[in-house]
Amino acid sequence: MAEKKILVVEDEVTNQEVAEIILKNQGYDVVIANNGQEGIDMALSHHPDLIIMDILMPVLDGLTATRRLKADPRTKDIPIITVTAKASSSDKSAAQAAGSEGFLAKPYRNRTLSDIVKSFLKDEKET
Repeated sequence: MAEKKILVVEDEVTNQEVAEIILKNQGYDVVIANNGQEGIDMALSHHPDLIIMDILMPVLDGLTATRRLKADPRTKDIPIITVTAKASSSDKSAAQAAGSEGFLAKPYRNRTLSDIVKSFLKDEKET
């Protein structure tokens, strides 16, 4: 089975490193973008199987980036999990309205991130 590729769009270096360690330990190929615009560019060039998107970032916020990715036929089918420290119900609703399929509050447990990622990246050959 080929490694599934995950794009992590996050501006905080510590959060990038934590997500990368957790995901690489689960066998995923991880690429990092530092803001929403980089996330869009990397989604187009790397064709990830899943995107983990922070909301509050410089240059382009995660909700705007999510809307643009979902409007683009080349990236619209890539699942997006929104991650934010502001985990209010209005944030969750805004993420869903932007097109996000999943929502995760920071800080998160290793297992929580692993479980939500697995739920989106189930191996098609599993029975």
